[in-house]
Amino acid sequence: MRVLLLGANGFLGRFVADRLLADPAVHLTALGRGDDADVRFDLAGGSPGALTRFLGAVHPGVVINCAGATRGGARDLTRHNTVAVATVCEALRRSGCGARLVQLGCASEYGPSQQGSSTAEDAIPRPGGPYGVSKLAATELVLGAGLDAVVLRVFSPVGPGTPAGSPLGRLAEAMRRAMQSGDSELKLSGLGVQRDFVDVRDVARAVHAASLSAAQGVVNIGTGRAVKLRDAAAVLARVAGYAGALHELDGPSGRPSIGAPRTESVLDHLSAGQAPYPDGCGGWQQADVRTARDRLGWRPRINLEESLADIWMEAACRI
Repeated sequence: MRVLLLGANGFLGRFVADRLLADPAVHLTALGRGDDADVRFDLAGGSPGALTRFLGAVHPGVVINCAGATRGGARDLTRHNTVAVATVCEALRRSGCGARLVQLGCASEYGPSQQGSSTAEDAIPRPGGPYGVSKLAATELVLGAGLDAVVLRVFSPVGPGTPAGSPLGRLAEAMRRAMQSGDSELKLSGLGVQRDFVDVRDVARAVHAASLSAAQGVVNIGTGRAVKLRDAAAVLARVAGYAGALHELDGPSGRPSIGAPRTESVLDHLSAGQAPYPDGCGGWQQADVRTARDRLGWRPRINLEESLADIWMEAACRI
């Protein structure tokens, strides 16, 4: 099976590439902006015609799009998350190669959810910020392109390689600095939110399964269990061997406290201006993952403690 992978150098793309390379039945070609890509191409700036010619030469059976941006203003997010996907869809339509498209979406497309609820694929999307809007627009382009396509809405990916700007990445870095400086306490804000954390290696397995399946439409990829960031912080402290006290500084409104000494906010990620929930998802998100189980035969395998241990191992190497 010939697979064209877009965005192979990103957090998700690296693990998807590893998963596909482990399958002897897959012939993988990576396209991206970096020097280590098999073919250099900027999806946000390149023309559909140029990509069409490349598809005609490679003739992939599956195109997997892991490319995109999580940071920046609305203009950059639109270019990298929406315009780029429009280029991919138009090139696939023109090429007539019949390739299946696996697009990686995100839970920010849904926006805030009711406390205690599980979000299914038929929920009405109400993204709470420019990142979610740009990803939702990409999903609508994919679903409306008339292609053999599936969109995997990934909830909160974690594990080795977790970006430093993500909540758990910032949490690990704050703990590393506290241990390095010998602080006996760590003051944290933003720990009241609850997210469905799914290991990036399980996400890669889901992408592999989706590329082999006949599933179309939207499929949630998560664990089906929301976890409070304060509970994740406690687990991280245990695996790190941090014996200091964790003090939570959130006020009654749930907004991070300001002005407190040695305060670390774990929510300063994605696009700016959306505090206290920069991903636009409010205080709670939990996936309904029955569709992934039924249509992809996929279930998560890696628990959050293992994911956090791997995050800590990378953070500890910076001591």
